[in-house]
Amino acid sequence: MNNFSGVGRLTRDPELRYTPQGTGVANFTLAIDRPFKSESGEQQTDFIRCVAFGKRAETIANYVKKGHRFGITGRVQTGSYQDKDGKTIYTTDIAVNDFTFLESKNTQGGNAQQGNPFNADAPQVDLTGDDSLPF
Repeated sequence: MNNFSGVGRLTRDPELRYTPQGTGVANFTLAIDRPFKSESGEQQTDFIRCVAFGKRAETIANYVKKGHRFGITGRVQTGSYQDKDGKTIYTTDIAVNDFTFLESKNTQGGNAQQGNPFNADAPQVDLTGDDSLPF
């Protein structure tokens, strides 16, 4: 079983690019607070790298910005690449399967019934059967 779900805030606007085949790829990082504080009382936070493909990527890039609270589900995927010095860099990312718009940075605890800013603007996107996913 390989499942991840988390709620956090985006650390910056999603980066949208396209593969040579035209598939959208969005990269973003979620800052997710740990459920405890350090011994000195400071909040501990994990920064989770995420990637979305196809319609998901385009929707996320168009409607979610830095500071927005955002929920995702997905799977953990690992990879590696060679940096400019020839050193192998290992990566761990969450491949997004589903997501939920929660609130913008300026909204306090809103949801779709109580004036969530995403409710009016966010399209209803059918993400089932997305054959353009590269996996």
